Amino acid sequence: MVQRQVKYVTVVPALRATGLVAEVYAQVAEEMRLVVPPAMLHSPAPDVLAGYWALLREPLAADGVDRAAKEAAAAAVSIANICPYCADMHTVGMYDLSGEHDAEAVAADRIEEVADPRLRAVAAWARTAHQSDDRAPAPADLTAAQRAELVGVVVAFHYVARMVNVFLSNYLLPPGLSPRSRRRLKQGISRILRPTLREPRRAGRATALLPAAPAGTGPRWVDGQPEVARAFAAAYRVFDAAAERSVPPVVRRLVQDRLAEWRGEETGLSTQWCERLLVDLTPADAAAGRLALLTALASYRIDQEVVGEFRRHHPDDRTLVDLTAWASATAAAVVGERCAADWSAVPSDAGERKHAERRGTRPAAGIVD
Repeated sequence: MVQRQVKYVTVVPALRATGLVAEVYAQVAEEMRLVVPPAMLHSPAPDVLAGYWALLREPLAADGVDRAAKEAAAAAVSIANICPYCADMHTVGMYDLSGEHDAEAVAADRIEEVADPRLRAVAAWARTAHQSDDRAPAPADLTAAQRAELVGVVVAFHYVARMVNVFLSNYLLPPGLSPRSRRRLKQGISRILRPTLREPRRAGRATALLPAAPAGTGPRWVDGQPEVARAFAAAYRVFDAAAERSVPPVVRRLVQDRLAEWRGEETGLSTQWCERLLVDLTPADAAAGRLALLTALASYRIDQEVVGEFRRHHPDDRTLVDLTAWASATAAAVVGERCAADWSAVPSDAGERKHAERRGTRPAAGIVD
């Protein structure tokens, strides 16, 4: 059963879901053909589940950027986060949308071999979007709305990859398959998923499940895409509420301070950098701090020992989901701000003017990011 793929928490089964969990599950099942494990792992915290779904769905539902580019960005982000499960999922999507060659180039972290120059540019930028330095150039030929969609995809999958690394197995596909068998299986799955990748989506459905956030409270990079702006503002409020109820203030400050100096580097095999930051904390706060720091900066390093120590002091499932979701969202938000900086030197109407030239029209006056 799907819920057995989730570690550390007892998920709400689809057939027994009620209230907000049932509402989110219904949308997920309608659009993805089943309630996928990344959704189920959030179910002990219903509002966080709804926040995850808005964060994930709404940038994908917007129709300014084609789904092939979004899947390429999601796959590249998955590689950056060392999340094989997510990389498998999104390169499977690329099989149907852009072909085996480009999908496998991204999967192998050889983005320079992607044949489609547009997808190559998007994937290269997304792969390095978390870095303070040495980022690949941001795609410049985009409208403000398209920029917001692509940044939304990058931020959403920086969040999702961290949560998947914590709660799901490393692999979506059986790890013992030969390369040829993996490609054949991906091709077959891509055909099954074709409707979920190609059917149009009505914007705003997921956001409607959350309390509306005050206007102007979303991240600055979403101004060009109102539906994505509403989704992220509402989701961020949910993650802040999760932190208020489940993350000790000292741990929040610790994670935020560490992220402020993080330049996108991998932390390496040792976790001594993490332990040094915890020496002055109580055992309960140290367990929470360890889990939060690793979720934000090295989610692939989290194991039963880290989670078990946290559960010794904080035994309920909701607290575990709250803390990891807040840490994931906080790190992903940092990436979003770095993405926004990539376009700061691009004239605000550059994409609009380029698209207008292709249509043989002039852009409307006063278009701004």
